[in-house]
Amino acid sequence: MANILNKVFDFNKRELKRLEKKANQIEALADEMERLTDDQLRAKTVEFKDRINNGETLDDLLVEAFAVVREAARRVLGLYPFHVQLMGGIVLHDGNIAEMKTGEGKTLTSTMPVYLNALSGKGVHVITVNDYLARRDATEMGQVYEFLGLTVGLNLSEMTREEKQAAYNADITYGTNNEFGFDYLRDNMVLYKEQMVQRPLNFAVIDEVDSILIDEARTPLIISGSANKSTQLYVQANAFVNTLREDVDYTVDIKTKSVQLTEEGMTKAEKAFGIDNLFNLQHVTLNHHINQALRAKAIMQRDVDYVVQDGEIIIVDQFTGRLMKGRRYSDGLHQAIEAKEGVQIQNESKTMATITFQNYFRMYEKLAGMTGTAKTEEEEFRNIYNMNVIVIPTNRPIIRDDRPDLIYSTMKGKFRAVVEDIAERHKKGQPVLVGTVAIETSELVSQMLTKKGIKHNVLNAKNHAREAEIIVQAGQKGAVTIATNMAGRGTDIKLGEGVKELGGLAVIGTERHESRRIDNQLRGRSGRQGDPGVTQFYLSMEDELMRRFGSDNMKSMMQKLGMDDTQPIQSKMVTRAVESAQKRVEGNNFDARKRLLQYDDVIRQQREIIYKQRFEVIDSDNLRDVVEKMIKSVIEKNVNSYASAEEPPENWNLKGLVHFINANLLPENDITIDVLTRKEPEEMIDLIFAKVIERYNEKEEQLGPEKMREFEKVILLRTVDSKWTDHIDAMDQLRQGIHLRAYGQSDPLREYQTEGYAMFEAMVDSIEDDVAKYIMKSEIVNNLKREEVAKGQAVIPSSDGESKPKRKPIRVEKKIGRNDPCWCGSGKKYKNCHGKEA
Repeated sequence: MANILNKVFDFNKRELKRLEKKANQIEALADEMERLTDDQLRAKTVEFKDRINNGETLDDLLVEAFAVVREAARRVLGLYPFHVQLMGGIVLHDGNIAEMKTGEGKTLTSTMPVYLNALSGKGVHVITVNDYLARRDATEMGQVYEFLGLTVGLNLSEMTREEKQAAYNADITYGTNNEFGFDYLRDNMVLYKEQMVQRPLNFAVIDEVDSILIDEARTPLIISGSANKSTQLYVQANAFVNTLREDVDYTVDIKTKSVQLTEEGMTKAEKAFGIDNLFNLQHVTLNHHINQALRAKAIMQRDVDYVVQDGEIIIVDQFTGRLMKGRRYSDGLHQAIEAKEGVQIQNESKTMATITFQNYFRMYEKLAGMTGTAKTEEEEFRNIYNMNVIVIPTNRPIIRDDRPDLIYSTMKGKFRAVVEDIAERHKKGQPVLVGTVAIETSELVSQMLTKKGIKHNVLNAKNHAREAEIIVQAGQKGAVTIATNMAGRGTDIKLGEGVKELGGLAVIGTERHESRRIDNQLRGRSGRQGDPGVTQFYLSMEDELMRRFGSDNMKSMMQKLGMDDTQPIQSKMVTRAVESAQKRVEGNNFDARKRLLQYDDVIRQQREIIYKQRFEVIDSDNLRDVVEKMIKSVIEKNVNSYASAEEPPENWNLKGLVHFINANLLPENDITIDVLTRKEPEEMIDLIFAKVIERYNEKEEQLGPEKMREFEKVILLRTVDSKWTDHIDAMDQLRQGIHLRAYGQSDPLREYQTEGYAMFEAMVDSIEDDVAKYIMKSEIVNNLKREEVAKGQAVIPSSDGESKPKRKPIRVEKKIGRNDPCWCGSGKKYKNCHGKEA
C-alpha cells in the first residue's frame, strides 16, 4: 500500500516539475506578447491555424497559444493568469483533471486549453453543472475568445433546433451535461440528417468534473414515451400500505435502504386484495405495486429525497441538493410517491433512448476536467475515464483553521451547540456559512435561528433562483447563510470589508456527508486565495452516517461515562473512525458505479451499432442494396428453417415455406409447392430471391426511383426505431431480474451479457423480417413523407421537460376500385390480383 501511495505522490511530483518548466516558458513570452498591438495579437489565431494546416500539432503551439490567451485576458478582463493557473491549463490540455482549490480561478484557467484546442476547428465543449454558470462563463470568458477571433456558442434547453445548430457550429460551446447528453440522444432519433445539431464529439472540458462524472454517473439520461398503464393500482396499493405498521407488518433496513413485508403483512395483503397467494405468478404486478408503495412510504422522505412543487414530485439530487426537474424514478417508484403525496399520477413511461454520463463522455476524442475535490476518487477517474488527477498547488498558502469534529450523543444537543456557535460568531460580525446535507435540516436550523432573532438566508433547492445573489452576500460582515450542498459549487464567496480581521468566513458543517469530497467542498468555501477562515463539523451519534456504521457502542460508552448531550467529544480517534466509514461508503459507491458501467457497456455496444446504422440510413441516397441484403437474409433463414439441408426432403415443410413467402414477400401463387419440389435449398433461395427482385423492380417502376428510395428510408427508420425502443425496455426488464441468477451460482453480469447478445441478435432478425415484409407488402401513397413516421409520439421529457412527438407506424394504402385494372400491370382486375390481400 505504501509503495502505491509513493508512486502516486511521485507521479504528482514529477508532473508538477514538468508543468513548472512549461509554465516558465509561457511566462518568458510575457514581454513579447505585451509589445503586440491588439490587431497583431488577434492575427496570432490565423497564424496558429495556418501552422496546424501545415502539419504542426497543438502540443507544438501550446507555449505560444497560452501566452497569447494570457495577454488577451489581461487586456479584455483585467485578469492575468497566475503561474499555477498556467500549470492547471496544461493539465487540461493533456486530457487530465486539475484539482484546484476553491477561489483559485478554474474558469480563467480553462480559457487557455479551450482556445488552443478550438484552433483545430473541430469544436470544444465546456460543460458546467447548471445553466446559470454556462451563461455566466460563456458571456465573461467569451469576450476573450471573441477578441482573438473565435466564435462562442451557448447551448440551452429552451433553444430551437436552428439556434442549437448555430451553438454547436461555434468554435467553443458552453452548456450543461444534461443538455449535451440529451442532444446526443435526440440526434439519434431524427428523421433527416439536417435535423441533427451536434458535430462529432472532439474535446470537452468539464467544470466540477467529480459532480458530473462521479455523483451523477448512476443517473442515466432517459428520453421516454408513455406506456399507457392504469394508475388505479398505485392508489389501491398506497391505501393498503398506509394500514400497515412498521416492525409488525413490514421491516426496514436503514443500511441497505430496503423494505420487506413480514408474514403478517403478506397475510394482510392477501386478505385486502381477496387473493389466495400474493406470490402466485398472476399477482406479480400487484406484488410489485405493493413493494413500491412500501418503499415510497418507508424509505423515500419528503424534503430529503424529493419535494412536492406545483402538484409534481421533483427529485432532489442527494449530492448537490438541487432539484432534478424532468427526471423521474423508474420502475413505478415515482408513481408510488405520487400516490403517497396525493398528487396526479403520471403514466409510467417507456424508454425511447437512454445513456449514462459515463458512456456519453467516454465518446469524446479527449476529455479533461477541473474541480476542487477529485483526489479521493482518483482510482475511479483513472480506471473508467483514463484521466489522472494532478493536484495543483495554491497561489498563496492556505491558512484556514480546520478544527477536529465535535461529536454529541444526540441530535438535539448537536443542533443546540450549532446555534450557540452561530450566535456567538454573529455577535462579533463574523460571516457564517452553515452546511447541511438535507433540505429538512436547513429548515430546522433556520427555525432555531429565527427563534433566537438571528437574521439569515436559506439556500436550498426550494429557492435556488436567488443562489448567486445569496452567495455574493455570504462573505459580508454579520451574514449568516444556511445552505445545502449546492453552495459548494461554482460560485465564489468573497470576503467583505473588515471580515479578515474577524477571522474570515466560518464554515459550520451540521453532519458529515457519506462522501469526503462533499465535506471538502464545504470546507473549501472558506480560506480562498490565502484568506483566513475556520471550519468546524458538528456530529451526533444519531446522524445517518454514524448510525449506519455502528455508533451504538460509542453512544452507550458516552452514557456510561455520564456524558449528557451538552458535552461533546473532540477526539481524533472518532474523526478517523468517521473518515474510515466514509471510505467504506465511497468504496461501495465506486463498486456500484463500476458494476453499473459493466452492465451499461452491454447496451452501449448495441446502441453504437444501431445509431451508426441509423445514421447510415439517414445519410444514404440509396438503400436498395441494404434492403435486398435484408430480404435475402430473411429468405435464407426461412428456407433453412422449413427445408433444412441437414434433413431429408421428405421431412421438409414446403407448404409452410410457401405460406410464409405468400404472406410476407410475394403475391399469392407467385411461388407454389410444385415449383419448389425437387429443388435443393440453395436453388430455392435463388428462385425466391429472383422472384422478389422482379416484384421489387415492378414496384419501383410504378412509383419512380425517387419515391421508392424515400419509401425504403421510411420503412427502415420506422422499423429500427420501433424495435430498438422495445429492445431497450426488454433489456431493462432483464436487468432488473438478472441478480436472481446469483442464487443459481451463475454470474449475473455474464448471464446479462449472454442473454443481451441473444436478444440483440433476435432484434436484428426481427428488423430484417419487418423491413422485408413492409417493403414487399405495403402499398405506397404518392404523398409519402418521412414526417408521417413521427406523428402522435407520446411525451418525451427532455432535460427541461419539453415535449417531443413520437414515431407511429404509417399505414400506406392506394384507393382503387375492386373491378379496376390492377396497378401492378398484370392485366388482371384488382380484386383477382393484389385486391385478394386487401
